[in-house]
Amino acid sequence: MMTGSVREDGFASNGSTDMSPEQRVPEWGGDHLADPAGVLDGDLLGIDPTELTDEDLIREMHSLHRTRLDTLRHAADSALANHLRRTAELETEYLARHPGREVDPNRLRDS
Repeated sequence: MMTGSVREDGFASNGSTDMSPEQRVPEWGGDHLADPAGVLDGDLLGIDPTELTDEDLIREMHSLHRTRLDTLRHAADSALANHLRRTAELETEYLARHPGREVDPNRLRDS
């Protein structure tokens, strides 16, 4: 019987999708919710998204999405956790500012 190996970090390397990236990254714990200033352990984790102009918010999201795959595949766990946290912060702010955003009908699936 063939089984997946276990990597040094204790996670199975068999491609299992039983856990989300947030669950697999030890540093991800929703700490940003308890630290609205965006500073944990003395590290600046980015400007509060509510303080960004719309143009800056879009630019920051473009930057994160452009680096997403590389971060997911090759960055340290702490960098991935920071990337996930920052993406969630920026996208949450965008949705708060644009609750009636345009939805492209071509992006909808048939019901």
